Amino acid sequence: MNANTAAGAQATPVVPLLDLKAQYATIEKEVLEVIREVCASQMFILGANVDRLEKEIAKYSQCGFGIGVSSGTDALLVALMALDVGPGDEVITTPYTFFATGGTVARVGARPLFCDIDPATFNLSPQSVAQLIAELGELRSGQLYNRRTGGRIKVLMPVHLFGQVADMDPLMAIAKANGLKVVEDAAQAIGSEYRGGVRAGSIGDIGCFSFFPSKNLGAFGDAGLCTANDPALAERLKILRAHGGKPKYYHSVVGGNFRLDELQAAVLLVKFRLLDGWTAARQRNAAVYDRAFARPAFAGNVATPVVVPGYRHIYNQYVVRVRDREGLKKHLHDAHVGTEVYYPVPLHIQKCFASLGYKAGDCPESEKAANETLAIPIYPELTAAQQEHVIATIACFYRK
Repeated sequence: MNANTAAGAQATPVVPLLDLKAQYATIEKEVLEVIREVCASQMFILGANVDRLEKEIAKYSQCGFGIGVSSGTDALLVALMALDVGPGDEVITTPYTFFATGGTVARVGARPLFCDIDPATFNLSPQSVAQLIAELGELRSGQLYNRRTGGRIKVLMPVHLFGQVADMDPLMAIAKANGLKVVEDAAQAIGSEYRGGVRAGSIGDIGCFSFFPSKNLGAFGDAGLCTANDPALAERLKILRAHGGKPKYYHSVVGGNFRLDELQAAVLLVKFRLLDGWTAARQRNAAVYDRAFARPAFAGNVATPVVVPGYRHIYNQYVVRVRDREGLKKHLHDAHVGTEVYYPVPLHIQKCFASLGYKAGDCPESEKAANETLAIPIYPELTAAQQEHVIATIACFYRK
């Protein structure tokens, strides 16, 4: 390789799907200071930082209570436990989501009932939910049962996918009419808003957030949080996260070890002050992509995310529908652009759920999305040169 070739290779931007090192460089001093403070205190579980984080996230999410837990998955799990979901119960949810959504339902011994998505937003379709209840549901004394299985349908679990709130008004109306509790899987949606500025996690009975490192607000490991407005339900969540003990060593219920680490809470508090600025940067990057992909060269090849008017989309991911997804993914990889497929196999046709009896074609919009969608870099530290490289690389693929 000659010098000119080497210089040219070095000039080609490398664009990871997410660059946490770039983010860390801006907060390293603050983070290390709070970690030292926690180490000096030797208070590692449910200390002052956890308490403060719970209050700040609850207020930010327009909720009365925040309950810090060990992960987003455990937030979903303890939410179902708090609502007494167990064997013989059923939970309506979407198959186009991260595995934890359906996996936690199975872990408490309940049965997931999968409904299809809205093809525009990728979120749970209220029409699909209404259709499922019309076909399978039977109300008995205000409780909904599945006439096919005999199980009680107890919870509706919408997912606010990719950073945009699901269509909650009709979903809440369906839940109210059928005696269902509502758990919002807001793992990807902290700070996202529904119509009227209503925040994710404040609409249903319990909101569940993830602070996995790749999230808009990410910890230095696993961490999560539940939100609630009912004080009795919030107290139950707190008891369940600590083995069901209150007072200590006295257990009226069986809970789990779902406590949030003090170190994670301290790091999250540093990052939380910057969250809205990071969200604004993601939104600016999304606007650049939206304008670029609106050009005639991308027509029929790239469909940008649909943002419902009046909503606040926080772009946990920027997910496009594309023609020849696998070809484009390889082309971007070869050009040093990171991508990811969220999610290649919908839950209803995952092998572990085969016993539920679903088959390919049962949720056609979810299956279509799984075959066509691709996430491209959207993180706040993305430079103009990096973003232009992503756009130009995609344009080059379709010119061919």
